[in-house]
Amino acid sequence: MALVTTDKLKAELETFEITCKDDSVLDKMVELCICNRIDTEQMLFEWLAYSTTKGGLELTLNNLEHFEHELLNKKSKSKSSSWKDESYNRTRDIHSLEELIKAEEEEENLLDSYSTPGKSSQKRVLSTPEHPQSKRTTSLLTSPGLLLSPANFSPSVTPSQKYSQRGGKGEVVVSFGAVQGARWTGRKDPGTGVQVNLLGQPEESLCSGYKYMFQRLRDVRNVLSEKIEEMGEKLRSHFSIEELSAISLPAQDSITVLGQICCDSNGKLNAQSVLLEAGPEHGGQLVSVDLSELKQYSLFPGQVVLMEGMNTTGRKLVASKLYEGVPLPFYSTSAKMETNEVVEPLNILVACGPYTPSDSLTFDPLIDLINVIVRDRPDVCLLFGPFVDSKHEQIEKAKVTETFETIFYRCIDSIVDGTKSVGCQLVFVPAQRDIHHEFIYPQPPFTLPNLIKDQAQRVTLVPDPCTLLIDGVTFGLTSSDILFHMGAEEISCGTISDRFSRILNHMLTQRSYYPLYPPAEEVNMDYEKFQIHGQMLVTPDILVVPSELRYFVKDVAGCVCVNPGRLTKGQVGGTYGRLLIQRSAAPEDGKRESPCLTAQVVKI
Repeated sequence: MALVTTDKLKAELETFEITCKDDSVLDKMVELCICNRIDTEQMLFEWLAYSTTKGGLELTLNNLEHFEHELLNKKSKSKSSSWKDESYNRTRDIHSLEELIKAEEEEENLLDSYSTPGKSSQKRVLSTPEHPQSKRTTSLLTSPGLLLSPANFSPSVTPSQKYSQRGGKGEVVVSFGAVQGARWTGRKDPGTGVQVNLLGQPEESLCSGYKYMFQRLRDVRNVLSEKIEEMGEKLRSHFSIEELSAISLPAQDSITVLGQICCDSNGKLNAQSVLLEAGPEHGGQLVSVDLSELKQYSLFPGQVVLMEGMNTTGRKLVASKLYEGVPLPFYSTSAKMETNEVVEPLNILVACGPYTPSDSLTFDPLIDLINVIVRDRPDVCLLFGPFVDSKHEQIEKAKVTETFETIFYRCIDSIVDGTKSVGCQLVFVPAQRDIHHEFIYPQPPFTLPNLIKDQAQRVTLVPDPCTLLIDGVTFGLTSSDILFHMGAEEISCGTISDRFSRILNHMLTQRSYYPLYPPAEEVNMDYEKFQIHGQMLVTPDILVVPSELRYFVKDVAGCVCVNPGRLTKGQVGGTYGRLLIQRSAAPEDGKRESPCLTAQVVKI
């Protein structure tokens, strides 16, 4: 599927003289294209057919939701059922393939014993190297594991045609900061003296003690209640509010209440379905919220807010004012550098999997990325999963003959060995789609027991999410697609900023790497671990949030937020990011000075 963008959608709409000035409508259509794996042209044809049968509907968010429910969902169900039937009939594991081949050979030998010598000899001649076997037998004997061997990276084994024929290699698609005169080639000895540290208490380990699917509802409720009360206390003191009222107590005067945004059903949140849930200290009740008097708002399920308004009946709050959260302070260090010390720029490369195209299990995109690393010599490489993608077509169809762990270890060894001459620091961040790893959030770091000492000095294994400190610059890292998940749930009215900026601002003000509740269906949350490891410790200087949605670099409340995109998008190449950070030499009187950042998103 080709890359879906709002510009392409606008062009298609203009072709049919359909006007759309609402960016949220275009964003919704992009989401539908990605979720249903259709391109812009097919999406437009489907919408035209649907709107025509309904008497010429206008292109609005409400009509798009009906369109998704009535048409696209039915098509996706029919596709999934047909896929299941096909996979049931065609997919076999390696053991069944070997049994099938062995049975066929025994059958042929049995037939040979009853045939004439001439025919029997002819049969044997056909199986020699000079006379290859039939295509059917050859296809059964071919080991799909060869396609997944990153140790060889053989492009001769059914490479992706679309990836090899891609255009725009090395094209810069997004720039941020003063890019003119920026030197993207690192120092002669990259990584020398670069300190990569994980912020947080090391004794709080993520390697054991998970309770996913064994969590008591009471424990989950306690975590959510503590979040409401802690955030509420910070909001109350920041906005100098003397007293908070019970959420369900009838009052004839204006009151201020604390609560968490919820939806009144299992559907998508909208302006008529907003509920506010109070913590146990304020009654723990749910009340409906009327947003008609708010001129501007941006809300999502799980958001902790203060609301001012009237609640005359005790059952509905007519909100007149909304108090949202405030970000944490930035990280500050007491260490000072010598005034005559030369501070070299910090060159960082950021890439996110998958590292194979969807139509092939060769790691050609990863080879190209390693070549970029060798060429540019960055100080640090931030590499996000998935490294062995659970959503890859051939993995879903069980066409892999090696264990997923073996494939992963070979992939990591290839990255470490391929960048040995560069000497850069490698940071590996797991993802929910890493099929060999724990599919839980927060996610523990990878384990690489076979790394030798020299290799281990260059490798840092971190959990998802985490906050890193790289030479005094803080990085917030999360591989969960929070942009996509919150983008499908967030509602807004009267806001000037774009949706990406609003979502990122919510993450900073809610002080969480995943503030959405309930989480997306694919996110398996351990709430007790999340309470400790899923919260931001400081406002990061740079927040990296890889997503299926369009790449960007944005400054949100002083934090530079980067979505480098994915290294592959379907069958074609994707993008990666590179950052050039100029740090100040010596802060005066311990005051923090923001690092000067230049960033680019580049096509692989």
